[in-house]
Amino acid sequence: MQDQENPEVISQPEGEAASADQATQPAGEPSLEEQLSATEAKLAEMHDAFMRAKADAENIRRRAQEDVSKAHKFAIESFAEAMVPVRDSLEMALKVESPTVDSIKEGVEMTLKQLTSAFEKNRLVEVMPQQGDKLDPNKHQAVAVVPADQEANTVVTVLQKGYMIADRLLRPAIVTAAAPK
Repeated sequence: MQDQENPEVISQPEGEAASADQATQPAGEPSLEEQLSATEAKLAEMHDAFMRAKADAENIRRRAQEDVSKAHKFAIESFAEAMVPVRDSLEMALKVESPTVDSIKEGVEMTLKQLTSAFEKNRLVEVMPQQGDKLDPNKHQAVAVVPADQEANTVVTVLQKGYMIADRLLRPAIVTAAAPK
């Protein structure tokens, strides 16, 4: 009786079952195998793009490290180029067989102009406060406090001028400062 209640199931070969599944899919949609192969192709393409981007980033990092290394190595190059003529002038002055005081003075003045020009090209600026200027601990170093007829904490005398490279202090100006009254 059971056999009569259940309709007969006809077994289909496996190849026919797959085609039956495909027959149930809408006509415009790709099969799962096609979707899988398309996804694998996209994955391979994305992996390739990722590897290329990673290699590019590594190359950029390496080039940046080389540039920094070269910048450190040759940072003083422009200053050295500006100093070579100063050295040449000093060597030529020493070669003069019978120098006079005037010729020595003239040579020193010319050499000082070359040196000043080299400093200017490389943004090496003098720190030379005037008498009465307010003492600036960022640019001046007071080595003594002396009684003076001026406001306290002002420059009385400059013992040695200072220097700055761009906005960075290389050497402070050595000064004496006025004592409070």
